[in-house]
Amino acid sequence: MPNAVQCKPIPALYTVYILRSTVRHASLYIGSTPNPRRRLSQHNGLVRGGAARTSRHSLRPWEMVALVSGFPSATAALKFEWALTNPHISVHIPSEARLTISTQTKANGQPRRPSKSLASVVSNLHLLLRVPSFGRWPLRVHFFSRDVFAVWEKWCAAASERLRPSLGVVTDFGNGAGGGLGSVVSVEDPGEGLATAQEGAGGQPWGIHALPLDYEPIKDYVAKGREIFEFERQGRCVMCREDMPSGEGLHALCTNDGCDGAGHVSCWSRHFVGDGATDDIVPVQGQCPKCKGEVHWGVMMKELTLRVRGQKDVEKLLKRKRKRARKKPAPASSAASP
Repeated sequence: MPNAVQCKPIPALYTVYILRSTVRHASLYIGSTPNPRRRLSQHNGLVRGGAARTSRHSLRPWEMVALVSGFPSATAALKFEWALTNPHISVHIPSEARLTISTQTKANGQPRRPSKSLASVVSNLHLLLRVPSFGRWPLRVHFFSRDVFAVWEKWCAAASERLRPSLGVVTDFGNGAGGGLGSVVSVEDPGEGLATAQEGAGGQPWGIHALPLDYEPIKDYVAKGREIFEFERQGRCVMCREDMPSGEGLHALCTNDGCDGAGHVSCWSRHFVGDGATDDIVPVQGQCPKCKGEVHWGVMMKELTLRVRGQKDVEKLLKRKRKRARKKPAPASSAASP
């Protein structure tokens, strides 16, 4: 089984979500899925599946009020989900930093999981996004409810430690409570809008329905990588200037449009992190030596694993859709000769 997992590319989407009952807001549920739309339908009993804890009709319908995306694998998402569900015993949280403490024990002597509240889930989410285990992953936080985002903003303002600036926080309230447009906001200043996201007006999809479930957002980047590496146009490494023979080692490509800067993965990593200058070993982002543009490590690795391990996914993504041939009108039947 581990070999099968290692042979897969980084998934197009994998999320850890927070579910809330629309009937009883105090009822919360945390789960993980590659398809939030389908999963929500399962929790609400519209599709087979779901979880026993969300099957009570008195709590339905449920809504996804927030989620975290950008996990490099299903296993990574499950680890984050478990830590967020069990912050009182998670080994990913140092004892001195733990926000949730168990005060009761089960019959077997193990700590009993404390009851969840929106404030406790949000505060532990903020904590997990900055611990060493997850702090440098290419994650993004999405909020689909104004009141939940307000709790997040309040905690961010009160927290003694900030999240890394490159971690994106996306709001998309659509036609839901409060209305309004979606936007990407900076974690350094949660109230400052930086870019417009999916609009919710005019019948456009919003929230989880606007999240892409496939690799379409990086289609042009994947096409660029295929053209460069299939035709062996990678040339020399933009960092070490050594040749990069095709099929020898792992080579990654600049994520910026119009730039064909390529290099060894090890060189990109050292370039982003530095040669022993810090204790960080997982790159986050950096500057391309060729185009001087900002490069995101997570996007770069997604394209690399897709190119190396996901040939079928690449073919499907880049396959040109055939135009349907118009049916020729049937010839008019000639009138019978008198």
